[in-house]
Amino acid sequence: MLKYDHLKEKPREFLAATGLTQEEFEILLPNFLAAYEKLYPKNFTFAGEPRQRRSGAGVKGCLAKFADRWLFILVYQKTNPLQTRHGLQFSLSQSPTNFWIHRLLPVLQETLSAIGMKPERDASLVASKVETTEGGAQLAIDGTERRLQRPIEPIKQREKYSGKKKADTDKNLVLVNENTRRVVYLSPTIEGKKPDSRAAKEAAIVYPVKATLDKDSGFQGYEPDGVLSQQTKKSQR
Repeated sequence: MLKYDHLKEKPREFLAATGLTQEEFEILLPNFLAAYEKLYPKNFTFAGEPRQRRSGAGVKGCLAKFADRWLFILVYQKTNPLQTRHGLQFSLSQSPTNFWIHRLLPVLQETLSAIGMKPERDASLVASKVETTEGGAQLAIDGTERRLQRPIEPIKQREKYSGKKKADTDKNLVLVNENTRRVVYLSPTIEGKKPDSRAAKEAAIVYPVKATLDKDSGFQGYEPDGVLSQQTKKSQR
């Protein structure tokens, strides 16, 4: 069973599982706790009803500690496992795993928003964000895909199947400031079948004037106005 108190003693495994070092985890934990208490006040139950007795009474669950809840949602976001597989790591069945995922994802979003690290989701506002031009408007765009269970319906199978990954996927576009290595824009989720270049054109991202944009071959033909784009070439043998 994954527990923070055990995993923190293994730096390499901790980084691989969460995407954070143990020090970064500790720094963000108070922000996570504040976001959790903001969304779910202590004087209300999990069902959102006023408490009849003091918080903390009753049986203690597997995720009683906030450090373990923070670990739970970070591992889920980093590794993107099936809910049943994720639950096995924390000694939970699929049903409570589903409950905790949906309960903690909004807390993660609130945590990122509170510390100013939440990516912009409106493509029309990208150029106006200070984070986009911090250190210079040197940007890079890429598509990220995560595997899904194969849908039952044939129509959905065709929509989700990614020829690039040879699997059923969902996709998002990410725009990164190369100077700060910060994700400044995250697109809405789209089906894995759609090519990166078409997804970028449909997103209609507004770039800063005279920005540079690094891209790979998946964005061949994507040339936004006023932007100097450069495509990485494959190295010769």
